[in-house]
Amino acid sequence: MEATQQTPHIVMVPTPGMGHLIPSIELAKKLILYNNISITYLISNDGSSLEPQKEALQALPKSINAIFLPPVSFDDLPEGTKIETRIVLTLIRSLPSLREAFKDLKERSNITAMVADLFATEAFEVAQEFGVLPFLFYTSAALDLSSMFYLPKLDETYSGEYIDLPEPLKLPGCIPFQARDLVDTLHDRQNEAYKWLLHAVKRYRMADGIILNSFTGLEPGACKALNEDWPGFPPVYPVGPLIRTISSREDEDGSECLKWLNQQPRGSVLFISFGSGGTLSHEQLLELAYGLEMSGQRFLWAVRSPHDLASSGAFFTVKSAENPFYFLPDGFIERTKDLGLVVSSWVPQIKILNHSSTGGFLTHCGWNSTLESVVHGIPLIAWPLFAEQRQNAVLLSEDLKVAVRVQANEKVVGREQIAGYVKGLIEGDEGKMLRKRMEDLKEAAAMAMEKDGSSTRLLAEIAQILSNNRTI
Repeated sequence: MEATQQTPHIVMVPTPGMGHLIPSIELAKKLILYNNISITYLISNDGSSLEPQKEALQALPKSINAIFLPPVSFDDLPEGTKIETRIVLTLIRSLPSLREAFKDLKERSNITAMVADLFATEAFEVAQEFGVLPFLFYTSAALDLSSMFYLPKLDETYSGEYIDLPEPLKLPGCIPFQARDLVDTLHDRQNEAYKWLLHAVKRYRMADGIILNSFTGLEPGACKALNEDWPGFPPVYPVGPLIRTISSREDEDGSECLKWLNQQPRGSVLFISFGSGGTLSHEQLLELAYGLEMSGQRFLWAVRSPHDLASSGAFFTVKSAENPFYFLPDGFIERTKDLGLVVSSWVPQIKILNHSSTGGFLTHCGWNSTLESVVHGIPLIAWPLFAEQRQNAVLLSEDLKVAVRVQANEKVVGREQIAGYVKGLIEGDEGKMLRKRMEDLKEAAAMAMEKDGSSTRLLAEIAQILSNNRTI
């Protein structure tokens, strides 16, 4: 343990999944720059491999440590239990071991605060038990956090399914959006996952503050409203964009992608990736391949094996070891070899987005990928699949106007439609307008993280609050 008894020590409590751990790590790396803070992660274990988490945490400075808690059992849960339910239960069932680890740390170090993930609000009771500040880290957009603030009232005032609401939702400072674009978990109020999410959201008020991975230059209206128009909720600190930096793995891997990009004209390549958890049906995968071929545009595609029952392969659901190339159209690789590169392994996304040849990104609109696109100024084709991605797509396409959204009115988006989106983004007039607006956001993101930028100032303020175990 690097910390002394006097060094302010912060405990970070993430929940399973790299999508939430990655921005949490970036937050930790920022916080240790202030006030000689040290940090320990308490990692709950759902029983799946923790190698990705261990790899990410082992590469951190010595003042950031991790304790991996014993795995919990899900033998009593029925098959098909929603991801959100399992995430929350992982933390709840880890509470005894988390409490013991916290107690041990408290005896050996000066713990001043706990920062818990948005699904880890049960851990607040441990923070209060040991007299330290409970903070929440919200890893998505201000628009998404606004909908969570509104959820308890919506639950009380509307008895039906939200997808049947006749009017758009109009939240303070946010663009109006249809209820069908709410996070997946809210589409079935009878499911246990809905009840667990509502339970977690009601506990947000227990936090002394909420750290938000967005920034005022990206969502000015929503960020302002979160602190002015939601009485009873804790103050919100937009400190983003917190995104991955280039890792040692990116220096070692991905050379094939980068060598290929080096040979392409500036701004000519569409990067296609649905993230580590996004999956398409086999039929949709075929249509995407044919659409890319029809477009005649250059592309770099990180392809995954299809799955016909789930759009989310993240966490606990889809585990396919099959070669995704097997599912592509016959002859596709050969026919497109002069235009495209298809890879089935991990790709260095940050380096790809930062490459001068990359002119667009077809994305599932996960918030990490969204912020990475903003930081690097890459316009988007928004193809949301699950979680809060439809809300992100609304923000990107209708509010910020840096993306064209795929209109999936039918079960499968056709190849002609896909070809139109791709061609329009890379060489069309609409693509030029999207690119210009994204360049403006890129500049705003850089300003937020400058020495006197809005996010930097708030990070310094949060570090002081967490170090002193008191609100300012």
